[in-house]
Amino acid sequence: MPKILILYYSRTGNTEKMAKAISEGAKTVQDTMVELTYHATPETLNTFDAIIVGTPTYHHDMTADVKRLFEEAAAKNVSLKGKVGAAFGSYGWSGEAPKLVLEIMKNRFEMDASEPPLLIRYTPDQSGLEQCMAFGKRIAEKLVRGLTVN
Repeated sequence: MPKILILYYSRTGNTEKMAKAISEGAKTVQDTMVELTYHATPETLNTFDAIIVGTPTYHHDMTADVKRLFEEAAAKNVSLKGKVGAAFGSYGWSGEAPKLVLEIMKNRFEMDASEPPLLIRYTPDQSGLEQCMAFGKRIAEKLVRGLTVN
């Protein structure tokens, strides 16, 4: 059974709302296990088939917790090669943090990154939450069917 990790950081609750909706969408795909959390260790990352990271953009960057996780995983030579990676987040002005996460997933860890990241400005409204659910479902379907996410 494919396992999806949805890992997020949220200070205002906006990215958390997105994470929960993405989780709901992924869970609609039969034979998929979804773990939604705000904390993971580098050693557990390779136990998942897909890793979806949610980070808001603060000061044109990802949060320190997300950055630290990737740095520790790299230092410990955690292999994520070929695993599905995706990113999402809320933002107020620039929104580059999820894009930076995807770059790390592709270039450092050789993951199969699903582009573009899902970005929602400020608080997700009903339409935004529906986008999140569709995003989660698309990643889960990719794992179950082995299809390429566009």
